[in-house]
Amino acid sequence: METERKRRDRLYIIAEILNIAEDGSLKTQIMYKANLSFAQLNEYLSFLIRMGLLKIHKEERKKVYKTTAKGEKYLDRYEEIANLIGEHERKPVSANITALR
Repeated sequence: METERKRRDRLYIIAEILNIAEDGSLKTQIMYKANLSFAQLNEYLSFLIRMGLLKIHKEERKKVYKTTAKGEKYLDRYEEIANLIGEHERKPVSANITALR
């Protein structure tokens, strides 16, 4: 029996992180839900913050990561492209939340 394991591409991982952070998430929550190593997570978070897709705010002395309006636009466009090329199975786990908007 052959099990095919698809690699997630960078755009997919970005969409997954942005979906997870829509309502605000802690770093460890994002890491576990997106199934990323600590090093990978730090790289993605830095990039997303620099690009203005994610922001950090403090809640009770904790850093909470939240998707920005620009990040929401990214998610909308990502979903459009995924639908266009028929990659429904590759949508981020939490994409169902996006579909309900």
